[in-house]
Amino acid sequence: MMIAHYAHRLPANYDMGLIRSRANERGGRWSAVPELYFKAFLVREIGCLGAVANEYSSLYLWRQEDAFRKFLCDGGFDVVTRSFGRPSIRTYIALEARRGAGTTPKFLSMRESDIPVDADLAATLAAEGEWCREAASDRGVVAATVGVDTRSWRTVRILITDGESADHSAKCYEICHLAEPLLNTLPGLG
Repeated sequence: MMIAHYAHRLPANYDMGLIRSRANERGGRWSAVPELYFKAFLVREIGCLGAVANEYSSLYLWRQEDAFRKFLCDGGFDVVTRSFGRPSIRTYIALEARRGAGTTPKFLSMRESDIPVDADLAATLAAEGEWCREAASDRGVVAATVGVDTRSWRTVRILITDGESADHSAKCYEICHLAEPLLNTLPGLG
């Protein structure tokens, strides 16, 4: 599995309603994309959820790296670059992903952490997987996933929830639309 995330910083006076409309118009196109667990259309608006700038963002959980390659190489990404330019895409090897019992995806929180150079790597990554399994069992969690960026040796914890995150160290987003073609195939509770 692979996590991919990119963001576009927008002007302070940008009409974020345009972004919400864009997400609603385009979101349905992602409902049957093969090899995609989910795509979250995300916004951060100045003054909300701790945001100091407007931002439009997308986060994907792909079943296989090859599906993401096809998305980039077969022109699927062109609509993004034509509208907003070519963003830097953060990618992570997904270590674990779980479905929760939540049913109304409203918020996504993301927290990155450096892996100390002297940490036991295997134990650290195993602990992240355990965090994911436990987090998925929390009330209101729609999905949880955790990944590692092996270039910078950072982990990322992602929660999709029906309520705002209590983790103030996490970057929080409003979900405008969650396309979830394969979300229900992720391991769930029990």
